[in-house]
Amino acid sequence: MSQASRTRPSGISTALSEAYDTALLDLDGVVYAGGQAIDHAVEALGTARDGGMHLAYVTNNALRTPDAVAEHLTELGVPAEAADVITSAQAVARLIADQLPSGARVLVVGGEGLRVALRERGLRPVESADDGPVAVAQGYGGPDMAWGRFAEAAYAVNRGLPWFASNTDLTIPSARGIAPGNGAAVEVVRIATGAEPQVAGKPLPPMHRETVLRTGAERPLVVGDRLDTDIEGAFNGGVDSLLVLTGVTDAAQLVAAKPEHRPTYVDADLRGLLTGQPEVTQAGEDFGCGGWTASVRGGQLVLEGDGNALDGLRALCGAAWSQAGEGSCGLDAGKAVARLGL
Repeated sequence: MSQASRTRPSGISTALSEAYDTALLDLDGVVYAGGQAIDHAVEALGTARDGGMHLAYVTNNALRTPDAVAEHLTELGVPAEAADVITSAQAVARLIADQLPSGARVLVVGGEGLRVALRERGLRPVESADDGPVAVAQGYGGPDMAWGRFAEAAYAVNRGLPWFASNTDLTIPSARGIAPGNGAAVEVVRIATGAEPQVAGKPLPPMHRETVLRTGAERPLVVGDRLDTDIEGAFNGGVDSLLVLTGVTDAAQLVAAKPEHRPTYVDADLRGLLTGQPEVTQAGEDFGCGGWTASVRGGQLVLEGDGNALDGLRALCGAAWSQAGEGSCGLDAGKAVARLGL
């Protein structure tokens, strides 16, 4: 089944950690949230790694350096080296370096991860629009980034400088809930300038290119919590994906997903790497998984049966995605999803 025509989550009898050579794991909302490991993440990743799966950590968060991310993962109990971490800062730095000469000055609106990535590509980070920059690079700078940094970006962009953004995620998970992400900060500069940045991060091709170059993955599986970055990025790259329900995306959003946002597999958390995935069957207009059957009747999604709630969600996806075809499912999934308690 091609990703473009996906009408249900796929089934597989082999554990995902055995079927794929490399897991391309998002971090925020997948491995940790607010700096703390998500339940079951450490144990599941350890088992997958011990079984021979290569683990790579692919994040749109441009704030921290790969060294800092690897150190944090290791402290959480997930041993990692800087080479295992791929960030949108690295992707945007390569994008900029492809267009500017070595040594070019770049105004940085972001954190240390972006500065380090630019230096790695032979570019010179500067802090002011009056320091002679020839481009602007914007990445997530953390919750305490001063408002004046956005003003510096606006001054430079309004002078006609090319503007690059590490990513445009509007939100980011935190220990206290969902917080504004770099996309919200990009909107500030866009409003002040009317300009549009070149964007490198997921789901766009520069990030996939950076990931492949750095990992050498041959049978990668993208693992994420966001439909519009992780899953769409896998779709754009032509690779399989696993959505975990530990971050931004909820069950109703998954049921309503348009084709490029439909994952190959769905599971509760990273323990899904260690198992196969149940098949979603079709009999006429009914879609079954485990003890559940889902269908569209009278313009409504109907879910019947009982058992594992995730199986019910997989069946609902089959009914909704098939009905929607190449569009988004506009049917109200609220009552059906509520039955699952997800």
